[in-house]
Amino acid sequence: MRRDIEFSSNATIVRGWLYTPDDGEGPFPTVIMAGGWCYVKEIVQPHYAEMFAENGFAAVLFDYRNFGDSDGDRRQHIDPAMQIEDYRNAISFAETLSEVDAGRIGVWGLSYSGGHALVLAAVDSRIKCAVSQIPVIDGYVNMRLNNGTVNFRRLERAILEARRRRFTEGAETYVPHFTVDTSAEISAWPFPEGHSVFLEFQQTVAPNYDFNATLESVDLLMSYNVKPFLPRIVNTPTLVIVAENDDITLWDEEIAAYNAIPTAKKKLVVIDKSDHLALYSKQNLLMQCATAATEWFLERLAPLGKPGEASTSPRV
Repeated sequence: MRRDIEFSSNATIVRGWLYTPDDGEGPFPTVIMAGGWCYVKEIVQPHYAEMFAENGFAAVLFDYRNFGDSDGDRRQHIDPAMQIEDYRNAISFAETLSEVDAGRIGVWGLSYSGGHALVLAAVDSRIKCAVSQIPVIDGYVNMRLNNGTVNFRRLERAILEARRRRFTEGAETYVPHFTVDTSAEISAWPFPEGHSVFLEFQQTVAPNYDFNATLESVDLLMSYNVKPFLPRIVNTPTLVIVAENDDITLWDEEIAAYNAIPTAKKKLVVIDKSDHLALYSKQNLLMQCATAATEWFLERLAPLGKPGEASTSPRV
């Protein structure tokens, strides 16, 4: 079952969905979920939420402020600190729901929000379990490697020009999520193949997805780094899912981040014969990720038994 929800995050209304199992009685262990760069809740995440619900979890899935169905005056502006705050307010909201077992809350994130999930596991003790999938680890490294030296110079100049324009005119400058011709146009993530993947989402399941983000969002991305938070994940069970040959969020960076997490309650899953975008566009790979995440939550949040009891294999 799914119903609409809304809550306040720093005085702005955030909207989303609450998934609950068709069988059993609550309160249910609950997974808090949100998406990556420019995402709205309709992109990929319902596949995961439905599998979680099928296996006894509730799921809170929401659009960040400034995106999708949520309010926010600065549309398409991505501030990672604000997004992490939205996650934490989503947890606070979930704690008020009769359907939610507030003592068994997990967090799930994908791509940019995969990094957020690691930060959340480090800073919020209400989170009893985390899944971080193809996470952004160091935004500056991402932008340097993804753009190459010459294009990175162009990107830095554009960011400074946008900053001056905001100061003098109060006007936003926007940059596309992906673009087809990266030599002619700056994009946040300069991978032409991403354009067709997200255009398909926009034309089918996510009509309110917008390709554009403020250029300041890229500036904030380059100050984003989860590495200082990793030593604080001492006792939170954490699953990291990476895609083999992921050269967008950089699977070597992700594996190094996994190795830096000190908890013994951790697991690394590498999806073979894949890459970053394949985990969106190929149903069999998406299902591998969803199954791995569900198995982790089954083991660590035990929805079908008493707290602390591992449950059976996930229902697909």
